[in-house]
Amino acid sequence: MFQWSKKVVKSVTFNPGVADESLLGLVESHLDNNPHLTFSDLCKEALWQTLCVPESVRPGGKPTATATGTPTSPTTASPQFELQIIQLQRQLADLEGRFFAKESNRLAEMERQISQLSQQVAQLAMMVNHAPVYQSPSTPVPAAEVVHTNKPTPTPPQEVDPLLNRLSQFLDDF
Repeated sequence: MFQWSKKVVKSVTFNPGVADESLLGLVESHLDNNPHLTFSDLCKEALWQTLCVPESVRPGGKPTATATGTPTSPTTASPQFELQIIQLQRQLADLEGRFFAKESNRLAEMERQISQLSQQVAQLAMMVNHAPVYQSPSTPVPAAEVVHTNKPTPTPPQEVDPLLNRLSQFLDDF
């Protein structure tokens, strides 16, 4: 079995990333608020908590809750809570990012569908405007009076009055 020397020194490296810098800032602020703690104490406490060792088994361990079961004040809260808060903030940011991306995709799809519908409405409007007119807008004709012929009606080179056009169809039938 490996024998530890009386004093073992291990190093912790903080990289220049956002996560490490924010963690280092939290460590420094926690140590400023708790001058009786050292970085070594903080690391040991984090290791005890990470390894899920009960506080009753820890050497010289203090419970993080009072005898009534209420949590200690935020200034004396363990670093694990601060790390959990950071982790929850990251998860929330990730969730927000995924939500906004999903909603952005839905919005883009709706805009595409609205564009297609606008094009279809424009095509229908063009078809309605180019359809032959058989009646005068001022004189409504009942549906029974409209005569349908199987012969195509010749289109005159000049614009013809719709009323004369309709009467000429009656003359062709006689």
